Amino acid sequence: MNFDLTEEQKILQKTVREFCARYIVPNAATWDEKEVFPHEVIAPMAELGLFGMRVPERYGGAGMAMVDYVVALEEVAAADASVGLTMASHNSLGSGHIFQAGNEAQKSKYLPRLAAGEILGAWGLTEPGSGSDAGAARTRAVRRERKVDGRTVVEWVIDGSKTFITQGSVAGIYVILASTSPEKKQRGLTAFLVEPGTPGFRSGRKIEKMGLHASDTTELILEGVVVPDEHRLGEIDNGFYDTLQILDKGRVSIGAWAVGIGRAAFEAARNYARDRVQFGQPISEFQAVQHMLADMATELDAARLLVWNAAAMQDHGQRITRQASEAKYYAARAATRACNAALQIHGGYGYTREFPIERYYRDVKLAEIGEGTNEVQKMVIGRELIKEFSV
Repeated sequence: MNFDLTEEQKILQKTVREFCARYIVPNAATWDEKEVFPHEVIAPMAELGLFGMRVPERYGGAGMAMVDYVVALEEVAAADASVGLTMASHNSLGSGHIFQAGNEAQKSKYLPRLAAGEILGAWGLTEPGSGSDAGAARTRAVRRERKVDGRTVVEWVIDGSKTFITQGSVAGIYVILASTSPEKKQRGLTAFLVEPGTPGFRSGRKIEKMGLHASDTTELILEGVVVPDEHRLGEIDNGFYDTLQILDKGRVSIGAWAVGIGRAAFEAARNYARDRVQFGQPISEFQAVQHMLADMATELDAARLLVWNAAAMQDHGQRITRQASEAKYYAARAATRACNAALQIHGGYGYTREFPIERYYRDVKLAEIGEGTNEVQKMVIGRELIKEFSV
């Protein structure tokens, strides 16, 4: 497969890079230091179409290909990982789940607002006692019926809590996974749409994180939250199957996100190596530094190709479970190593906040954890390889 970008994709890449240079890069360090969500950049990003790239045109989005999306996401992540994570979670998880599992009424109601950036989407799967083990979810949704004006109304009462929720306190619509058949474990999950302001539903404490300080991350509390059956997203007990498909696409997104952070670290290290003089010459002349740069560039290029390959397969309607996990797993490792090497090249200065490397170093670690840890990715890859061998 030819991975050369089309002229339109190159224009997209250049446009997003220029946008980031104007709106994001100059503010990233301040947002990180103050640990504030950058509300002011949401409207400009929405105007550029970054919140509706994958949403079909009939719902107000751009209807772009997956490859287009990951090209743009890499640029945003390279400018600021926190803003990139907002873009990734909104597009891949929040909007993505509604588009995949929603009925026409749900899509028509929410997708245009999500694509326009009028509201942000959040996705609630992880719980304090269940991360990768979705079958251990304790949030429950119980069906009930009541009579209203002589007709039967079906409702769901949701109780539980979620944690590590991106956009947890700033979203305008939440997709909540709850157990409707606890005896089935992960096969008994159902998704529901919950709007902010619903009685019994609130954001919990803000999660204090090592990095990604400008990404809003909170707990969610659900105490007797009542939602109509019209807010059920997809079929009963089918939430986990929908989630697996959503995670495939989400892992491709996180792969692109990781490549963006790694690229930013590489470019910073290369520039620093050219300028930093030791023993009468730029440290870029030293073979040890050149070797580190060579490893960084090679691994990031390989990671990008894995991401683009999975994205292209998705665009062609192919199953991408293994390819998505390979892209996410390798990109996370490559980006983490790139940030580590970049800090080493900066030496003591890299350990200070005078340079952005320490921020990249803190931010990139989530790539090896979020949307399935590295260990989970290897389990998925191994399982898929065995299936392919058995066919």
